[in-house]
Amino acid sequence: MFGGNMQGMMKKVQKMQKEMKKLQDELKQRTVEATVGGGALTIVMSGEKNVESVHIDPSIIDPEDAEMLEDLVVAAVNEANKKVDEMMAQEMGKITGGMNLPGMF
Repeated sequence: MFGGNMQGMMKKVQKMQKEMKKLQDELKQRTVEATVGGGALTIVMSGEKNVESVHIDPSIIDPEDAEMLEDLVVAAVNEANKKVDEMMAQEMGKITGGMNLPGMF
């Protein structure tokens, strides 16, 4: 009897793994957008964490203050990374029922 339960559980785990792999592939195709500086700088990032586009409002480009622009780029990239992680966790949680499965994503 235990063997049957174990076999059933293994089938469920395999099904969950397939669903998670499919979802991971789908999420890689999605994008997130992070805007900082009151809309002055926007980054679009893929689910694979590749920066796909950057928009910089020309009014914030000051040759005398490159550091401010650099800081905005760093902040936008970090925010976009965070959004990708949150998107992945939220969508994976739908499959795993909220179970934390280390190393799965």
